Amino acid sequence: MSQAHQISGLYAITPDEPNTALLLTKVEAALQGGVSILQYRNKLANHKLQTQQSREILLLCRQYNVPLIINDSVKLCLTLDADGVHLGADDGNLAEVRARIGADKILGASCYNRFDLALQAQQSGANYVAFGACFASSTKPNAPVANLELFKLAQAQLNIPAVAIGGITLTNADLVIQAGANAIAVINAIFSQDDVKSTTQQFTQLFSSKS
Repeated sequence: MSQAHQISGLYAITPDEPNTALLLTKVEAALQGGVSILQYRNKLANHKLQTQQSREILLLCRQYNVPLIINDSVKLCLTLDADGVHLGADDGNLAEVRARIGADKILGASCYNRFDLALQAQQSGANYVAFGACFASSTKPNAPVANLELFKLAQAQLNIPAVAIGGITLTNADLVIQAGANAIAVINAIFSQDDVKSTTQQFTQLFSSKS
């Protein structure tokens, strides 16, 4: 399950939702809609709630055969035996984390708008890198802007997939796909919608129609 080539298509990241039942309903709708990979991220939850929510989400991901990535917490990833972990620049040494989680789990790295970090991440054993914010983001309004040329560089110089994140919507998603992003990561663009499944399907169709 944890092959790098699986990092493609729609990469859904969970919102900061305290209501576990509501979160699970939205996550299952996204899985039904065809997300390729899911990341559990809840910056407002305490460790107990994070463990509870991610454990329930992992069961759903197993049903739909979709990899579950845990944001930031290597410990939680290993406790659950989730499929991988995603780290920011200040969340730990990638090479050390790779040694800790083993070769079979997915390791993702945020590289913001810096291609040098992407090269370092690849060398340290990351399975994919993420560039962003590609557009203005309500989740991280102060995030640096990532030029879409980064994805062309990634296609030319990296051997691992590049994920686009930050302010991506149905309106602008095609811009990053055409620029060379292997996957697009979204939070509010699907999870804040009234019909999560339908919106997810619209995103996944952007990849199926890619020329």
